[in-house]
Amino acid sequence: MNAKIQQSLNNRTSSTLDSAVDKAIEYMLHVQHTDGYWIGELEGDTILESEYIILMRFLERGDENKLKKAAAYIRSKQMECGGWSLFPGGPMDVSSSVKAYFALKLTGADGSEPYMVKAREAISNAGGVSAANSYTKFYLAMLGQIPWNDAPAVPAELMLLPNWFYFNIYEISSWSRTFVVPLTIIWARKLTTHIDHRRGIHELIRKQGMDRQKKGLLTWKRFFYTVDSIIKSIEKIDYLPWREKGVKRAEEWMLEHMDLSDGLGAIYPPVVYSLIALRALGYEDSHYQVQRAMHELERLQIEEEDTLRLQPCTSPVWDTAIALNALAEAGLDTDHYKMKQAAEWLISKEVKIRGDWRIKRPHLHPGGWYFEFANDFFPDIDDTAMVIMALSKMGDIAGKEDAIRRAMDWLLGMQGSDGGWASFDTDNNKKIFNSIPFADHNAMLDPSTSDITARIIEMLSFFDFDKNSAEAVKAIEFLRSEQEEDGSWYGRWGVNYIYGTWQAIRGLTRIGIAHDDPMIVRAADWLTSVQNEDGGWGETCYSYYDPASKSVGESTASQTAWALMGLICAGKAAEECVKNGIDYLVRTQNDHGTWDDKFYTGAGFPRVFYLRYFLYQHSFPLMALGMYKRTINAGG
Repeated sequence: MNAKIQQSLNNRTSSTLDSAVDKAIEYMLHVQHTDGYWIGELEGDTILESEYIILMRFLERGDENKLKKAAAYIRSKQMECGGWSLFPGGPMDVSSSVKAYFALKLTGADGSEPYMVKAREAISNAGGVSAANSYTKFYLAMLGQIPWNDAPAVPAELMLLPNWFYFNIYEISSWSRTFVVPLTIIWARKLTTHIDHRRGIHELIRKQGMDRQKKGLLTWKRFFYTVDSIIKSIEKIDYLPWREKGVKRAEEWMLEHMDLSDGLGAIYPPVVYSLIALRALGYEDSHYQVQRAMHELERLQIEEEDTLRLQPCTSPVWDTAIALNALAEAGLDTDHYKMKQAAEWLISKEVKIRGDWRIKRPHLHPGGWYFEFANDFFPDIDDTAMVIMALSKMGDIAGKEDAIRRAMDWLLGMQGSDGGWASFDTDNNKKIFNSIPFADHNAMLDPSTSDITARIIEMLSFFDFDKNSAEAVKAIEFLRSEQEEDGSWYGRWGVNYIYGTWQAIRGLTRIGIAHDDPMIVRAADWLTSVQNEDGGWGETCYSYYDPASKSVGESTASQTAWALMGLICAGKAAEECVKNGIDYLVRTQNDHGTWDDKFYTGAGFPRVFYLRYFLYQHSFPLMALGMYKRTINAGG
């Protein structure tokens, strides 16, 4: 090609890239909150709206217009097969479908309506109510649809087990802890609100009953189901000398953890369970703890003209940290007043108390950041690393250096014995607990993960750490052991292998692993091999179920950005695959300067709950475009 023509094309590409970055920066600054933070909607599946309706019927309160709107939203998400899925385009999920069907009946749906008949048939074909998970059965028992003994026992005596005991509440994940503690109260009281039988779902309860006993050879699952039966037998003879002491301990724990938080655990399920537990304990609706919990639930609502939906939580700290990193990567002056305002807001959210992590790390001092507006008992390791990286790029801001120092000390102290980092806890990996009957939400543990571990070593690279630092050596070995045969890494908190692989490459190369290291070569080759024909990358939540669906999916802006950043970090910025990916992002940017992702690219609990982060579709493409521009300008 003629040199002048080639130069002209390069200039045009550069101009287009500059324009895309400028428009994306403008959009990002436009959607910043006046207080300095960013926050995007978090979208989950219809279990949120279903459980909201069921809760209100249990409490015998609630705005009927809101409940009808929530039901309309549920109805709008019904699949062609009649059931409901956990993510757009996903398979029917029996638990969410049972709850959706029940919620619709509770708000007046007639079981003879064609869409209800279709739902009922789909649920029946999927195994019926007996195939639903434990948390569905708790809700059904609360409204008298099944006997309480058809749900798994959650004995309050768990609260009395000492912290040194093999099984105690601190050996399960922090989010499960916030589920389980109020459930011990709910199970102890077994409070039931009886409803009009016409609003019930007796037609879904199969004649064979709800027997959940596991037959066959002796396994841990069979063992725990036997224990469950023994507990229920003891309850029948009413020999429970430590039950009330356990309930009291659970109440104290719950009330303590509701302080300094957007509700218990600052996430939807425990906020709901805390309201149920408070009612079971006899708290009046006028009690300030009930009112606070209800207020937090209302803050998660998004009401529109015809529908109402709920978010599983809020994500301002996470969204703000990513936005600052993206804007800095895109070249916005870190002295820009909006950047400084965001950094000051983040510093104001630093954790100052000793949370649940103190049980296993009593020597550590508080530090770090949580995910939401307030959740001081549960600082988030991933968020903390992202915030530290954002603040490290900023100029002189009051309190910045001390906040980073405290957070660094806390983070380093939270490294697991396997060399990796988890989300909230450390060495929370006793797989035997996944066999407990009430552990079927696939989130009982919080083990070290590749994506978070890689994020930590990326963060360490901003300070006086390299690949030979003791903490980094252990983390690198952990990542080496976790790499899949094809070169990819599993993504625990983002969908899925594209997310895990991007972050692993980024962390490893930032800390000093060379581009020609076999880990990096294999990972980059894998990313290149799974690029879509349109130049983008995509992967659906199916990849958490079937490895054959790894990296299969329509291109999305966020996943394309992850893949691009992984390849750029691997030294591939000048290669055709990267140019095509950049072209995809520039080409699909809309007139507002942002992108439109319709798929879920966030993982809450793999196989159980997925998320669509509305700001992912903007922050990460901005970060990728900025990174590419900087790398190309530097001759990379």
